[in-house]
Amino acid sequence: MLSYIFGGNKQQKKELPKKAIVELREHIQMLNKKRTHLELQIAEQELLARKYISSNKAMAKNALKRKKGYEGNLMKIENQIDSLETQLTAIESANLNLETMKAMKQGASAMKQIHGEYDVDKVENTMDDIREQVELAEEISEAISRPVGAEYVDEDELDEELAALAEEQKAEAAPAQKQPAQKSPASALPDFPTVNKTKPQAQAQTEDDEDEEALRALQAEMGL
Repeated sequence: MLSYIFGGNKQQKKELPKKAIVELREHIQMLNKKRTHLELQIAEQELLARKYISSNKAMAKNALKRKKGYEGNLMKIENQIDSLETQLTAIESANLNLETMKAMKQGASAMKQIHGEYDVDKVENTMDDIREQVELAEEISEAISRPVGAEYVDEDELDEELAALAEEQKAEAAPAQKQPAQKSPASALPDFPTVNKTKPQAQAQTEDDEDEEALRALQAEMGL
């Protein structure tokens, strides 16, 4: 036990605050139960004193004596509970501060390790390198996008030439709009040859003879 408190290994020292907190809470819980029991006994003795105050003063007096004894014990227990709760609060606060300091110490070590890899001068040099590379990239992009072999052309000169062409087109279009449109003469219809609708006389006579022969042949077949 003494080696656990005053010596022991590192793990035991680390667990000591937690163990103390647990034991204090358990002891406070036990004292609270004892206080509740004493309060019940005090109330019971007071009832007995009230019961025998007229019929048996001796029993009533003994009940009051026991009540006084219970009240004294109750006061001691309440003082113990107050002391233990104060100690528990102090240990919990100290343990919280300890854990906070450990976390802050670890954070400081991490920041020290990170900052050990670079300093302000290294950061400035890196930023200068970045700026130089950005400027170089812009120059390269501008050089690539520049037309190869293109001659310089004056934009104002192009605008003047374009305006002159527009005026010339307007001047050419003005006379054509003033002249009325001439109607084209109606073209004469061509003379078509007259078709003779009467059949030639010889052809008509031949057709009549053929009809007569066909009629006579039909009559012969019928025996007429």
